[in-house]
Amino acid sequence: MTETTESAAPLAAAATVAETKEALLWVAQEMLRSGLVEGTAGNCAARMPDGNVVLTPSSLDYLEMSLDDLVVCDLDGNVVEGHRGPTSEKQLHLAVLAAYPEIGATMHCHAKHVQMFAVTHQPIPAVVEEFDVYVGGDVECSDYKETGSAELAEEVARRVADRAAVVMANHGLFACGKTCKDTMHIASLVERTAEVVWGARALGPIVEVPAEVGAKYASYYRYGRTGKF
Repeated sequence: MTETTESAAPLAAAATVAETKEALLWVAQEMLRSGLVEGTAGNCAARMPDGNVVLTPSSLDYLEMSLDDLVVCDLDGNVVEGHRGPTSEKQLHLAVLAAYPEIGATMHCHAKHVQMFAVTHQPIPAVVEEFDVYVGGDVECSDYKETGSAELAEEVARRVADRAAVVMANHGLFACGKTCKDTMHIASLVERTAEVVWGARALGPIVEVPAEVGAKYASYYRYGRTGKF
């Protein structure tokens, strides 16, 4: 299947500083246009070629946001470039990027159907094969931790050790990938699957992909992320 081939494809050449910033601005605006957030909610980050991280600023309209509004921090959270303050949830992104060098970009959004799972503390099951391929399996719901806290950052980082996403209890979705475009794809896939599961439950019990098939396709996710099955 084409998804498998794409997931296991060789890495592209590393993006430049300018390309990384442009990609981050695009994904921030696209998550608003796609309905994954409203207003100034949510936030995004991407790893820079020098190891620093570029983040969206705090409380700024995405459609008015420009490249000059983006904020660069080191992995300890110190601002090294930018005239605005970084997102108040910067610890989420920095904790994940510090823990997993293979991850290049992260997104936190308030996708509506994912939030249904978040407020009921339920995981989103891998009910279609592509979910295993791109996300790595069921998306867990985290334990509740206060927004913006170091405890939430640690909890989220722990949950994405072998997954591309986690439902943040009573909050929303956190997604990660190699590039900003990857995070948009993953967040959209998780939100769409959450909507499918929510609607399908009105028809009857959910039937998940057979465990052995799910494990097979999840191995493609691991290979795409780490180069190892």
